[in-house]
Amino acid sequence: MYWVWMLIVSLIAGIIFGPLARLVLPGKQNISLGWTILGGGIGAFIGGLIAYFLGVKDTPGPDWIQYLIQIVCAAVVIAIISARNGGKAKTA
Repeated sequence: MYWVWMLIVSLIAGIIFGPLARLVLPGKQNISLGWTILGGGIGAFIGGLIAYFLGVKDTPGPDWIQYLIQIVCAAVVIAIISARNGGKAKTA
């Protein structure tokens, strides 16, 4: 049940981490808002898994290290999505 909850929270976190990830990436990413949120959610999920296995998941107070890992992972996912999109026109 923990993994299902983590997936749902990660997709919601994509709303925040997706745009943050686009801010840290250089240049313009030619992807839609939907892809930004989905990429942010996927990156947040992967980053949450990495933080969990590194043991930084459960700390007292805000989990700043986990959030940083999630934003970095979201930036990588968004960079991959943007590169795959290439020169295609922005849709939606």
